[in-house]
Amino acid sequence: MTQTTKEDKQKVNLKNFNFKELENWVKEQGWPKFRAKQLAKWIYNKKVGSYDEMTDISKEIRQYLKDNTQLDTLELVSFEKSKIDGSIKFLWKLHDGHTIESVFIPERDHNTLCISTQVGCAVGCKFCYTTKDGLLRNLTTAEIVDQYIQVQRFVGLEPEKRISNIVYMGMGEPLANYDNVKKSVQILTDEKMVGLSNRKITISSSGIIAQILKMYEDKEFPQVRLAVSLNAADQKTREMIMPIAKTNTLEDLMKTLNSLPFKTGYRIMLEYVLLKGINDREKDAHNLARLIGKNKKKYKVNLIPFNPFEGSEFERPDEKRVERFQKILWDYNISAFIRWSKGKDISAACGQLRKKQLNNFISKQSLLEKTNA
Repeated sequence: MTQTTKEDKQKVNLKNFNFKELENWVKEQGWPKFRAKQLAKWIYNKKVGSYDEMTDISKEIRQYLKDNTQLDTLELVSFEKSKIDGSIKFLWKLHDGHTIESVFIPERDHNTLCISTQVGCAVGCKFCYTTKDGLLRNLTTAEIVDQYIQVQRFVGLEPEKRISNIVYMGMGEPLANYDNVKKSVQILTDEKMVGLSNRKITISSSGIIAQILKMYEDKEFPQVRLAVSLNAADQKTREMIMPIAKTNTLEDLMKTLNSLPFKTGYRIMLEYVLLKGINDREKDAHNLARLIGKNKKKYKVNLIPFNPFEGSEFERPDEKRVERFQKILWDYNISAFIRWSKGKDISAACGQLRKKQLNNFISKQSLLEKTNA
């Protein structure tokens, strides 16, 4: 477990740098350029937890790194493994006492990591547990990237345990933390750093039109997959369950998505959380098909049966209702898949991430601090 001290908070964190920035920082220290590749190899390829493990770097430089930089940013508070599907939910403490969660999801032929980008969320989707606390702050680039590094280190570095897929679907709205998310994607896709395939990274958004356009127009933002949380095929319903629809209307959102350049292998995923009696009726499926219209090849629909949480006003539809919804879409030749969320038994499924253990954790910490004061 990584312990973060007050002194660490003042140190430079190397995981905040993309490769160009890392090279510039190395140059500022008066070191040769190749040191950047060495550091990137140890941090992202070897995923070391201490500078002492960087054996091809001199002791003098390693001591300088210890004194002036920070390697890890997250402190593992707890983890919980699903007995049903093997998913693992991690609770991390940040330097300021806040916590976030990330989820490791083992698949049949690959491993996926669901990462968070904010502490809390300001979007306010009524079917999501994360938003109950509002937005507390954005995560830094290092805090985003460190979720990948530390989870990979935790599950093991063997080839079969490699995390190949990253989904920005944890706590927060990724495109509301644009700069840090962009830089984290640069780090994750750079062959000199993590080196994941662009196609294996998905950024999920609630549909902030200006930010989606910004991402597609930004030449420095690596091309990755986009998933949009749609959840309704009419403005009234979407506005009711997703307040953001008041300023980012369904009509404007679909016009924007339809206008985006299409590249083979990068279909836009329309995420649709099915809420019993709200948006799961047959007429809703027909409306969704009409909304997609002639752009069927551009989209893939992910149907997500609602995952209940404490205090929720919504219910989960039964399997037959979900399958009927899917069949209607397939009858329109629309690619529609049911995403039976993993990790439900440990509250790690879609929409369930929240600092579930945070209240007790913070109260204990506060008590210790008061006792020691």
